[in-house]
Amino acid sequence: MTTPFPAPTFTGPRLQAAIIDLDGTMIDTADDFTAGLNGMLAQLDAAETSREEVVGYIGKGSENLIRSVLAQRFETDHAQDRFDEALAIYQAEYAKINGIHTRLYPDVEAGLRAMRDAGLKLACVTNKPHRFAVELLEQYGLSQYFSVVLGGDSLPKKKPDPLPMLTAAAQLGVPPHATVAIGDSENDALAGRAAGMATLTLPYGYNHGRAIQEIKSDGIVASLLDAAKAIAAHHSTT
Repeated sequence: MTTPFPAPTFTGPRLQAAIIDLDGTMIDTADDFTAGLNGMLAQLDAAETSREEVVGYIGKGSENLIRSVLAQRFETDHAQDRFDEALAIYQAEYAKINGIHTRLYPDVEAGLRAMRDAGLKLACVTNKPHRFAVELLEQYGLSQYFSVVLGGDSLPKKKPDPLPMLTAAAQLGVPPHATVAIGDSENDALAGRAAGMATLTLPYGYNHGRAIQEIKSDGIVASLLDAAKAIAAHHSTT
């Protein structure tokens, strides 16, 4: 795939690891979220949601997703009162359909394979609950590429806090400054930058309904395969 974006400009040392997001980066999961939320909303006697609404909420974890949907359907106090119930229902509903309505984005496995073959250590860091992330990676045959998988419930803080990125780098045994964070949203770039990592962004995911060009990163790449090529080009100069 030929990228329509300017080549990324890394200024740091040779990269030894990549930390990659899941939803909106490797797998399009918006229809799964929509189905899970609608299963929840039906039990709460609330109006259905749509993919278009849900896409604007993806990226900050299940709790934020549910709070955002409830806020559009209940008065503030009532939405808060229903949150714990809604979260439990949602998790049960999502467990039934995880992976059913998803699709792998183009060149994901080719990109992961290229990074691995180039000697990079790989981690998946997502705000999705860990068990759902592991199930999805296994379903698509991607687990083999990752020695570390961290979910939104793996640590006390989620992206955009840098803790998950720093923890993943530590578990990979690679310093943050030799690591690149790759994702589709501002959360990924903010977390990566705060951790002292290089950052790459992808244009086809969710990013809370905002244009990818608004995100400060070291560059936009059209696919994970293009990310691998950008890393290889950086290595040829370091």
